[in-house]
Order: sequence, then structure tokens, then C-alpha cells
Amino acid sequence: MPLAPGSPSVSLSRRERNKQQKLERIVAAATELFAERGMDDVTTQEIADKADIGAGTLFLYAKTKGELLLLVQNSTYAEALAQGRQAAENVTDPLDAVMAVVRPVVECNRKQVDNGRTYLREMVFGDPAEPHHREALGLSAQTEEAIAAVLRRDERLTAQDAAARARIVSAIMFVSMAASFNAANPVDDIVQEIQDQVRVLLPR
Repeated sequence: MPLAPGSPSVSLSRRERNKQQKLERIVAAATELFAERGMDDVTTQEIADKADIGAGTLFLYAKTKGELLLLVQNSTYAEALAQGRQAAENVTDPLDAVMAVVRPVVECNRKQVDNGRTYLREMVFGDPAEPHHREALGLSAQTEEAIAAVLRRDERLTAQDAAARARIVSAIMFVSMAASFNAANPVDDIVQEIQDQVRVLLPR
């Protein structure tokens, strides 16, 4: 028997659709404004106005501007990681396979340099109780696992060794992407810097 238009289940479905539509407008507005001017030069009120919602509603989805940046960047980070994992599947050389995972992540982080560096800062210093921060930390952990999976192809490495080295690779990536002295450097230079350091970690 079909549900009546005013039934609770239908109302809940409508509420969920409305929430999803607002979230999509928020992400689209924040993405555009952050890309144009950088997070530091955009106000939450501007994002709310562009998304056609109230400022109070905006804070139901992200409590701070940093959380908004995490919300925006997490989806592109996830896409970059998926791309890197897929690329690494077809690479046999261990160093090249690790870098196949790394490069799309670096490219994603450097699309807007200030935003990318702020994203890393928020990941470290943000509130881990906030959902978008937890998601960012989860993506970082997935990146380490993707690198560890590549390293485990070498039978000389135990799973524990591979995980430890993957964490070091992740730290190298983080420092190279976040460092002030790399702010003006192109992606290729940063990838090369990471590769030069990762090379010494791999068994010979």
C-alpha cells in the first residue's frame, strides 16, 4: 500500500533530500570561492549567501571555515587516492609504484597552494571530533595503507615493516607539501623531492 503524502517516512525522505541539496550547494559555493580567492580571504557569510542558505544553517554542516575546507578537499583527495591506487596496480618497479600513489595526491593538494597547505594544517591541528576532520584523517590512513600494499609486494618486508615505511613516506609527503620553502615550487619538483627521499627507504 503506498504511503500517504503526509506520512513520517515520506517527510523524512524529503528532509534528507533537502539536506543533501543544501550540502551540495554549500560544497559548490565553498569550492568556487576557495578556488578563486583562497580560504583565508573568503568569509562564511559569503559562502552562505552563494549557497542561498542562512549562516546558521551553514554551521550545521561545518562548524568552522577550516571544517568547510576539509569538506571540500576530502572529496577531491579521495578521488586522487583512488586514481593513485589504480595507477600503482600496473607498475612493477617498487619506487615507481609508490610514486604512482603519491603523485595524484600531491597534484590534488597543489591545485590551490594556500588551500592545500591549510588543509594539511587543519588535518593536524583541527578538532578530531568533527566529522570532516575524521574523514581527512581516514584518508591519510588509507594513503598509508595504499603505500604499504605496494611495499608488501617485496617479500623481504614483513607487513609491519611495510606499514612503518609507509608511515614514513606519508610524513615525507606531508612535510614536502606543507613546507613554506616549497610554496612556489611546481608539482614535479615536489614529487622529485619526495621520490629522492623514498628511494633510500626501499630495500636494495
